[in-house]
Amino acid sequence: MPVPARLPSWAWVTGLTVGAIAAVTVLAVQADKGPHPTATSAKPRSTAPAGRHPAPAASTPAKVPDGSGTGRRVVYSLGEKRVWLVDASEATRRTFTVWPGTVSPDPGTYTVSSRNESTTGSDGVRIEHIIYFAAKSGVSVAFSNAVDGASPPPADSGARTGGVRMKKADGTALWAFGTVGTTVTVVR
Repeated sequence: MPVPARLPSWAWVTGLTVGAIAAVTVLAVQADKGPHPTATSAKPRSTAPAGRHPAPAASTPAKVPDGSGTGRRVVYSLGEKRVWLVDASEATRRTFTVWPGTVSPDPGTYTVSSRNESTTGSDGVRIEHIIYFAAKSGVSVAFSNAVDGASPPPADSGARTGGVRMKKADGTALWAFGTVGTTVTVVR
């Protein structure tokens, strides 16, 4: 009786790898079609004694500004010093406050032009998740966060800086959301 031919080990490994990639792709597409989490604000716990009612707390996240466009985008309000990550279904994925530099972009629509994982900012602070989207008077304007998670000191050095800083967790979320080509709408 003849012995059946054996497949070489590389053929088995290649077949299993292709199958695994196909399965992960199918799962990723299915996950993207499902519901996505939206930003919510945490409600503070009451420390009032039993029988007393604490003052109501604001529990609604800040509303995306009118006139900020439609579709998937990053919205940056100069007046509120706040950023919103808005998905394609117009749901706010996350919103947070920021610390702007001394140079702010003009209101308008921009796109993320480039990204840099980490560097040292013009103020000497080690920063990460740098997302460039505008320039004004020779100064690049970009979102970023300090590597150590610290908030920036008040801008009193007279230096012209275009960094829009945020907390570390917010910088990580914006880095995942704001890929090259993402729309950034700046409003007053």
